[in-house]
Amino acid sequence: MILIVAGPSGSGKTTVGELVAARLSWLFADADTFHSAANIAKMHAGIPLTDADRWPWLTAIAAWLDERIAAGQDAVITCSALKQSYRDLLLDGRPATRLVFLSVGDEQLAERLTGRHGHFFAPRLLASQLAAVQVPEPDARTLVLTERGAPGETADQIVSWLAEAR
Repeated sequence: MILIVAGPSGSGKTTVGELVAARLSWLFADADTFHSAANIAKMHAGIPLTDADRWPWLTAIAAWLDERIAAGQDAVITCSALKQSYRDLLLDGRPATRLVFLSVGDEQLAERLTGRHGHFFAPRLLASQLAAVQVPEPDARTLVLTERGAPGETADQIVSWLAEAR
């Protein structure tokens, strides 16, 4: 099984994804590492990515998913997956893939990004992400979690949901 932990920048994807992967002893990957140097430079400069910028990145993530599936590896990967079309690319044709979308209030996201250091995502880009976000409808393969409590509690909810999915 593959789990995609999605949500806007600052939603806790990496923290929660790492916790889930550690609890399940699954492979972990952060989709930020799949960005091209050009994408990273744009975001560092505060320039929002376009769909044209994102498609090669998403295609690389999809290829990584396919490699894990072919190898029979369980894994967790983080990816903003803000739009339904992005989630469709990542989920379609991969029935053992699940997605958790972390929903966090705009003010909390801004506070987290302002306090985050050493990351290439410029906090001023948050507005462009919030303008693009399409919160998914929950279904058998998609869970939307509104943040409540500590990241460990969120990870516990996700692990329980995945256990039910198996």
